[in-house]
Amino acid sequence: MVNFMADSKDIIMAHVRREVMNKTLATGIRFDERGFQEVRPIDVQTGVITTAEGSAIAKIGKTAVLVAVKFDVLKPFPDRPKEGVMMMNAELLPTASPTFETGPPNENSIELARVVDRGLRSAELVDVKSFYIEEDKVLGMFLDIYVLNHAGNLTDTAALAASAALQNTNLPKIEGCSIVRGESAGPLNPKSLPIATTFVKIGENWLVDPTRDEERVAETSITITTTEEHVCSVQKRNGSLTKEEFLSNIDIAFKTGNDIRKILTR
Repeated sequence: MVNFMADSKDIIMAHVRREVMNKTLATGIRFDERGFQEVRPIDVQTGVITTAEGSAIAKIGKTAVLVAVKFDVLKPFPDRPKEGVMMMNAELLPTASPTFETGPPNENSIELARVVDRGLRSAELVDVKSFYIEEDKVLGMFLDIYVLNHAGNLTDTAALAASAALQNTNLPKIEGCSIVRGESAGPLNPKSLPIATTFVKIGENWLVDPTRDEERVAETSITITTTEEHVCSVQKRNGSLTKEEFLSNIDIAFKTGNDIRKILTR
């Protein structure tokens, strides 16, 4: 009975929130007074962890994510014996949101890492073949995502922090098939700058860079990751959209991505 009442209350509150937000959006403005295609203020700081090979904190609005890059010598995967490894992990720190709990990674942290990883990997920004050392030994590059504050749109913020951290990354010096900690073999020099752009649909309106409140009432959510030249990944989480809506969102994703890339390269 208690669970039923709680579920009913959640459903009623979600309906009320959606109705209120739809009325606001009908006036052509969002709760925070942004335009529908407007991204919140962006701030990126690199080199924030001196013990990592690369790091960055990205902020979109009040959402903040830290990404740190580390290397280790590993045994390659059997089906790719001459390729290095790139792995992603995400932690939703309990201090970042009342909804986050301590414990092992849950489905939300796994999904966040998976979507960011897919965008970076599909962009082919890192040549993992260059991570080959010798037979049965390759470099493994680990990107750890730490959500510091959750005010909506974790995906874009984490992807931005990851791209910035890789820009800041130096390859480790290798001697005798071992990493010489504290010494660098030069910058990683990623080949591209993938940027994720997340859209949510509320009523008939598509919004870029959703806040937490907007995410809660959205009927459809889609993340499009672009490089300077092409779409490298698409992730739809729920709902549906037409071909025309999809193509329109791709155009917006390229424009948004190019604007953000200017921030990273200035």
